[in-house]
This record gives sequence, structure tokens and C-alpha cells, in this order.
Amino acid sequence: MPKVKRYFLEIKKENLKLEKAVLPSDVQIILDKNKDININKFFYRQIGKDHFWRDRLLWSDKEWERYINNPNLITGIMKKNDDLVGFYEQEHHSSSFEIELIQMGILKEYQGKNLGSMLLKHIISQAFNEKIKRLWVHTCTLDHKNALRNYLSRGFKVFREEEINFSY
Repeated sequence: MPKVKRYFLEIKKENLKLEKAVLPSDVQIILDKNKDININKFFYRQIGKDHFWRDRLLWSDKEWERYINNPNLITGIMKKNDDLVGFYEQEHHSSSFEIELIQMGILKEYQGKNLGSMLLKHIISQAFNEKIKRLWVHTCTLDHKNALRNYLSRGFKVFREEEINFSY
């Protein structure tokens, strides 16, 4: 059984090097205020198929509804003109003054255009506009080859690593 390395990363307010995301004029990042499960399902399936995201593939619409309607969960959508480009999901944990970046990704046809870096800068900037002390995420060796490097280059630090068994 192959081993997968998982990294848990964090960026703390006291170590923050805030970089403003400068988006091209035809790119925007909006919040999904309608809580449309189809947006999350679409991105999870399309981005996740290359990275073995499969936990939610068997979810019923009722399970998606319950997940999406968590009042602490937000979904951000990156668009280029009217085309969907990427997304992120994050959950605010107000009792511990932190935000967990649950998912983030760019559709395959838009990768390699620096959009993932722009999206992460936006996420960090928006997160620290909230009253939080820490933003955290985990990634693994199955994620995009630049994922770990992107987090580290934006100031995230690894606080835990583990190896897990993975079956395809």
C-alpha cells in the first residue's frame, strides 16, 4: 500500500506578511451567498478527480445541504469573466479564533496561470480581516504539485507531518 505524506500548515497573525491579491481585470472572487450545493459538488468532483478527493463523492444531496448550510462555512468562487475557475471552502472556528481552509483548487484548464497563488493571497487577506489569530490547512502529496510550495511561499509553516496508507 503506497504511503502519502500529509502536511498540516498554519499562518499566525503575529507572523503575517499580508500581500494584497491583485487580480486581472477579468478575474473576480465572490462568496457563494446562495449556498448552492451544485457549486461545491462541481468543484469537488472536477478538481478532486486529479487528486483523489473522494470522501464526499458518495454524499447524498441531503448530506451536501447539511455541510453547505453550516453557518460557519463559506465558499468563495473565482471567475474569469463568467467562467468558473476555482474555489475555496473555509470554516470559521470563532471559539478558537481560527479559520480552517478546508478545500482550495483551480480547474485544470486554468492551472499554470498564477491563479492559485492569487486565490491563496485573497484567502489569507480576507481571513485576517476577521478576528482570528490563525489560519490553517492541510495538504498532501496527492494534491497539486505546487500546493505545498504555494502555502509555504505565502508564510504558512508546517506544524505537523504524517504518513498515511493510501489505496487507490
